[in-house]
Amino acid sequence: MKPKLSGIVRSFGLFLFVVFTHVAKGADSFPSGVAAYEAGNFEQAAQAFQESSKARPAAGTFQNLGNAEWKRGHTAEAILAWEQARLINPYDANSRNNLKFARDAAQLEAPALGWHEVASTWLPAGAWAWIGGGSLWLAVGLLLLPGIFRWRKASWHQAVAALCLGIFLLSIPANAGVITRARIGFVTTGDTPLRLTPTANGEAVTRLAAGEPARWVRARGNYVFIRTSHATGWIRREQFDLVAR
Repeated sequence: MKPKLSGIVRSFGLFLFVVFTHVAKGADSFPSGVAAYEAGNFEQAAQAFQESSKARPAAGTFQNLGNAEWKRGHTAEAILAWEQARLINPYDANSRNNLKFARDAAQLEAPALGWHEVASTWLPAGAWAWIGGGSLWLAVGLLLLPGIFRWRKASWHQAVAALCLGIFLLSIPANAGVITRARIGFVTTGDTPLRLTPTANGEAVTRLAAGEPARWVRARGNYVFIRTSHATGWIRREQFDLVAR
């Protein structure tokens, strides 16, 4: 048992070392990205912010990444980064204004959202899961624990439980919206053919501009089937990137 236990401890220690090294590398990348951006080296800044966002995803990092990509003339990458910033922090006014400006300049449309998806944008994506899970378990606890531990039941137990159940039910559409929004992405290359079949020789239904929004439906090999506001078809995987990676 001891060799097995020591092996587990070593594996866990190695895991922690890799995690902390990755996070430290991302933390070191952000200041270098800011310095590169201020020096006008936008390619280096974008690379640094990309590394930082992978290690520690944050709205400010994605905001800066979008700015660097926009300066490089990469419209799709900039829009994607600003959308990722808004996924983490929907109150980020800078990203919202940048998205509006970029789409107006490139004549691109924003993703069409259902009512439940609009509701999911009122709070950060992760907050809805905490609200739904926390309210449900609190309601269950207030209803069951008094009987299990033979506590005296009080009227406020049922009142708070009913309130928590109401909050849980109201959070369901928003949580569903978070899930469906996770399939929204953007075309990353310009003049991308949208094909009828997942083959290089498939007939092109239309051509998509860089930064055009679409929904991931399914994948087959190196192709993904997407749905835009006006057409459906197949494009190569590397030509499409999801906001919620």
